[in-house]
Amino acid sequence: MAHSAFVPSSSKRTLNWRDMFRILWDTLSSTTLSRCWPILICTGIWSSVLCFLNQYTHGKLSIQPDLITVFGTVLGFVISFRTTSSFDRYNDGRRYWSQIVLNCRIFARTVWFHVPGAQGLSSSDGSLSQIADNAMKAPGKTDTLSEEEQEAMTLIEKKTVVNLLEAYAISVKHYLRGEEGIHYQDLYPLVPFLHSSNYPFPAIIPLTDLRSRKRLPQNISLHRPPIETASTKSTLRVPASPNETVKCSDDVESQTYRSLQSDELLPAEWPPRYCWRSAFPLPFLHWIWKTLKGGTPKVESQRPHPAKYNVPLEISLYLASYISALQVRGVLNDPTLNMLYATLNQLVDALNELERVITTPIPVSYSLHLWMVTTVYCGTLPFQLWSIFQWFTVPASVIAASIALFPYVAVSHLVSQSFVFFGFIVAGEEIESYDKNDLNMGSFVENIIRNELHAITATPVPDPAKWALAKNNNFLSMGHESVEPPSAWLNKGKAAILEALHSDVGSTQPAQ
Repeated sequence: MAHSAFVPSSSKRTLNWRDMFRILWDTLSSTTLSRCWPILICTGIWSSVLCFLNQYTHGKLSIQPDLITVFGTVLGFVISFRTTSSFDRYNDGRRYWSQIVLNCRIFARTVWFHVPGAQGLSSSDGSLSQIADNAMKAPGKTDTLSEEEQEAMTLIEKKTVVNLLEAYAISVKHYLRGEEGIHYQDLYPLVPFLHSSNYPFPAIIPLTDLRSRKRLPQNISLHRPPIETASTKSTLRVPASPNETVKCSDDVESQTYRSLQSDELLPAEWPPRYCWRSAFPLPFLHWIWKTLKGGTPKVESQRPHPAKYNVPLEISLYLASYISALQVRGVLNDPTLNMLYATLNQLVDALNELERVITTPIPVSYSLHLWMVTTVYCGTLPFQLWSIFQWFTVPASVIAASIALFPYVAVSHLVSQSFVFFGFIVAGEEIESYDKNDLNMGSFVENIIRNELHAITATPVPDPAKWALAKNNNFLSMGHESVEPPSAWLNKGKAAILEALHSDVGSTQPAQ
């Protein structure tokens, strides 16, 4: 049978029983049953023992079912509050992601349409002309940038800034999932110049358990790429402590990092792997399994731990440096500059709110009390159902526990784990004291705010003329076949850049 021209032949293969089992397993693993089944089994065993005693002994272990109505009503209100609070956090996360999308649109539109092409750049522009003279000038040209070169340089900067907006949203995704670094297939090609960054912002999002991730090829590594060449002027490095001042390089060639290939980067989506061990949600069972197996899982050793940086916040400083450069050049009026600053502030505000949702602790006392009350209620169900259902008490108790009670308790926790930043709950009237369930405000002030202020003041403001014109900056796009540095495109001029951008649109469109 001939294959359709619009559907790949690989997608038409017949699913075998292994594929069907894998799909079924993935579906069941994403439901609350994967977390509740140990308790449901215990409920069924408990109900079976009670039915056996009532059936084959003289005593009758049963109580009036009035307790179901009275106690179940109160428990229903508590569980409803738990679930409602979780989905309120879900909606908060969605709202802040909408805020990121909106402000990325506004920022990109303003930069692309309001920043003029020719900005009157000359040899008096300091580092900008130095980069152009040292890295991009062809032999025989004068020291002053021509109008064509000025427009080409501005176009490179604007396209790089738009790439930074995309990188900001992608980095927020990885950051909220606890995935550190920039070495991902959807992020690294947009920000290869971040290798020389010196802003050690603390990452307050907890890391994801690497043992639950899918296996990766052996050639993937998160170590920073090795340095190929280095000048003798100054060395760019990360300070060992927040109080240490970092020396910034004045030469774009002071450090050149080896560009990573696509097969050396982590995948854009790195979901947890589902196996039969993931069906055991209790930490005690995990501990038994690791003890019996012995050693450290191999998955964890396949991914080195990079530096703990807040990549989205670092990208926001590069965006701020671009706005500052536009202000110094005097190419934009005050209302446009104010709009850019306000949009950037909204992007950082969305990041801050998402961090707040994630780092808001779930009160341990509330969660334990809810699980305890629900367990006691399900444990008393067989005593109340025996007089009515007899041996049907066993499935009735399991169904009541699986449908009516435990999924509501587990779904709020499941949402917080699956969507990372949606399902957290704030409970309790006092959150500013020293109790274990209170917010650790001392950590916020000392470990976050203070370190960020020292990090900002320890390094000069990055010049967009340096990182936009870096040799490893493929400013066109990730999918473009050309690997020429920006210096080559400056020599080609504005028309060649626009033609390459136009051809890149067709090459990146999905196949029909």
